[in-house]
Amino acid sequence: MEWLIWTGAALALLGVALLIYCIIAALKAKKLGGTDDDIRARLQKVVALNLVALMISAIGLGAVTIGIILG
Repeated sequence: MEWLIWTGAALALLGVALLIYCIIAALKAKKLGGTDDDIRARLQKVVALNLVALMISAIGLGAVTIGIILG
């Protein structure tokens, strides 16, 4: 089950990297300014990516946990 632990760890790290990207993108969207609709449109894209990043991290952490339990 070692492969499951390493795969899960890689997924968790990918999710964390995407979360960091979401933070940077949200800060950049606020800094660029514009109308409320422009900012809202940019942030809606970031929110969708943020949810994907959280799901990837959760799947990775779940895989690590299952790998440890079964290993």
